[in-house]
Amino acid sequence: MVDALGVAVVGFGWMGRVHTQAYARVRHHYPQLALRPELVTVAEEVPGRAEEAAERFGFASATRNWREVAADPRVRAVSITAPNFLHREIGVAMAEAGKHIWIEKPVGLSGQDARAVADAVTKAGVQGAVGFNYRNAPAVETARALITGGDIGTVTHVRIRLFSDYAAHPDAALTWRYERERGGSGVLGDLASHGADLARFLLGDITSLAADTAVFLPERARPAGATAGHTLASGGERGPVENEDYVNCLLRFASGARGVLEACRVSVGEQNNYGFEVHGTRGAVFWDFRRMNELAVSRGTTYQDQPVSTVYVGPGDGEFAAFQPGAANAMGYDDLKVVEAARFLRSIAEGRPYGATLADAVRSAAVLDAMAESAERGAWVSLPVS
Repeated sequence: MVDALGVAVVGFGWMGRVHTQAYARVRHHYPQLALRPELVTVAEEVPGRAEEAAERFGFASATRNWREVAADPRVRAVSITAPNFLHREIGVAMAEAGKHIWIEKPVGLSGQDARAVADAVTKAGVQGAVGFNYRNAPAVETARALITGGDIGTVTHVRIRLFSDYAAHPDAALTWRYERERGGSGVLGDLASHGADLARFLLGDITSLAADTAVFLPERARPAGATAGHTLASGGERGPVENEDYVNCLLRFASGARGVLEACRVSVGEQNNYGFEVHGTRGAVFWDFRRMNELAVSRGTTYQDQPVSTVYVGPGDGEFAAFQPGAANAMGYDDLKVVEAARFLRSIAEGRPYGATLADAVRSAAVLDAMAESAERGAWVSLPVS
């Protein structure tokens, strides 16, 4: 028997829509799930946006006040897709109200915020999932299996890149994303948080790092009204960009491997250029998000001039079989969120975590805090090993 689970979405920008669509699709791809999500309510403070979302996607009700969601007995699970500075307050409140939470990264503005939400989830005995979606790509999960299985030998070094141009336009509006108080650490929280999670997911604990950061577009125009996404705003009062456009970081892993993590939000000519290159003593694996369903693999005993083969993921790789019947049929970004939704629902049904958790968010946030400290001090910073 399939039980209904009342769900809510708090914050209905682009990511709120992605979560909503994932709930709508999840049982199509995972019919064996013991829970069926029902869209109970949506909360969004921008006037009219919640009502529009309810009408378009079928939520039973809408509100501008997220606290009404915490008090709603119909709601058992909540997606938190509001701006970063609200994540801690909303996450703690929902957990304390006994709601399971699926929260987007970064979980707050600091490691302290992430730990506060994680502690609230643990104390309440509810499940907590985090939106580290790139680890859900079947090719990434296959890469991890090859690495941990020793197919490329002992890992020597990794390079992780996250380059985008979403903030490259000089007339991009000075929204909360560029303010330290509301947006936190800029590209560190937005893109490098994914990089930190991928680094740990693939290679294990990071023990120390050295980072450098920069702001390349120091001023932007303030928007005239409510914004969604990355809106342009020209002619308005200009204000300072308070957080980082760019970070470059050297990593040392507990395994002895070395790494480089680089992220930028103002890279002209780069659209979602996310990926990694992992090298070992007998081979290597390469992944590019823009070719999400492919993995380049080099393995063998040739070493010098060893060829690289392109592998198309298929059934048997990660969650691919839930979406496509055969290799080289494409999955897309939204499918990764359906995977997250399925793992979140399975966690609730079985009472144990599947997929990325608040513990992963805490560890990622610790890496980001260390990056910020290193850039400020101009020195290597050590991290505790979990």
